[in-house]
Order: sequence, then C-alpha cells, then structure tokens
Amino acid sequence: MEGFLNQKRILGQVRKAIEDFNMIEDGDKIAVGVSGKDSITLLIALRRLQTFLDKKFFLEAVTLTLGIGEYNLNYVKNLCENIGVNYTIKETLIGKIVFEEKSEENPCSLCANMRRGALNNVAKELGCNKIALGHHSDDVIETLMLSTLFEGRIYTFSPVTYLSRKELYVIRPLLYAKENEIKGFINANNIIPIKNTCKVDGKTKREYIKNLLKEICKENKYTKENIFGAIKRSSIDGWNV
Repeated sequence: MEGFLNQKRILGQVRKAIEDFNMIEDGDKIAVGVSGKDSITLLIALRRLQTFLDKKFFLEAVTLTLGIGEYNLNYVKNLCENIGVNYTIKETLIGKIVFEEKSEENPCSLCANMRRGALNNVAKELGCNKIALGHHSDDVIETLMLSTLFEGRIYTFSPVTYLSRKELYVIRPLLYAKENEIKGFINANNIIPIKNTCKVDGKTKREYIKNLLKEICKENKYTKENIFGAIKRSSIDGWNV
C-alpha cells in the first residue's frame, strides 16, 4: 500500500469526507462498487486508510458485469489480491435488458437503477452494512446541473444516504476529489481501469453537461468551485458542512 504514487492528496480528501459526514464507524463492513478509475482509486484509498484511521472497518470489492461487451477484470483481480481485499464478480444481464429487451430511448436511468439494485443485493449477501461509491466532485456538480436543466429540480446526491428497505448506507468518500486529480493518480500508478462496455458511453446528457462546463470554465475558471461551494453551503440532501 505504500507503493502508490501521488496518493497523499487523495487520501487527505477521502479522510476529510469521512470525518465531515461521519461516513465510517467501528465495525462497518463496506462493499466498494468497482467499475472504473474512480472506484479503483476509492478502493485503494480506503484500504490505505484502514491502516491508520482510528475506526476499525472491513472492505469487500464488488464488480457487476452487464452482459454486453468483453470484460477484462484481470488487473482488478490482481490488485485486490495484492492489497488483501476479497473480490466478488457478479454476472448480470442488465445491459441486454436495457438495450435489447427494453430498447430504452434514454437508457441511463433504468440501467443505473438496475445496477444499484444488483449492487445492494450483493452487498447484503456479503454481510455488508454500507456501500461505497466512487462519485467525485465533478459528478456532484454535473448531477446538480442535469437535474436543474433537464428535470426542473434542485438536486444532487447526498454524501451519505440510508436505504431503509435494504437497511444499507451508501457513502461517497471521494466527493472532495476532482476528476483530474483521480486521473493523475491513475496515470502515475499505471492503473488499468475496467473498460466501459456501455453502448452510449460518451453520448449521454451527462457528457453534454461535462462539455458545457468545460466551455463555461474557459470564461470563468472558478465555475466548478463556485457551484460546489454553493452545494456545500446549502441544505440539499444533507450537505451544509
């Protein structure tokens, strides 16, 4: 765990989020949903924090396949073995259902709901009481803009969410990290993320918002910081710290 480069800043951001929102308590068993660069970074950070946080917690890594495209999970398997985290791969047909059976015009919402449900079920099977997702600060900002522009409501996801029907907590310890910082960590350590097999990857409304923010930031480089700061100071979904 000491061998990873450029991890100090990421660790500091994850630790601050955990402390600000009381995300982890003694005895927690946390399923980390591993699906790409963000969640791999989160898994590494949480494994490192296990060694010096004053709370004892346990980790499980989980990847859902979607039943479409080719998955090469060898890097993640080896990573989990090397850092000492149990790794569970759950085969699903979510992709086939969304794109072939349902033929959804806007498939992202249905896919996300089905993936959440499947991950929740695996977490319960593994005896976990919490799920950690790899959402970062750019995701927070983009979700707010998506909900505002396309749904007419002020919403973004919460740092901590309780799912009463499953008796699970969802935590997002990467929310203070920026996407470019995560990319820097991934590149510095030659980490191989899981390839995204989604048929609409790069063609979604989220991608539109991402590109829109890039254009706005050319005029005002503090745009993202301002939006994120406004979210932190608000009472949206348990924020306001």
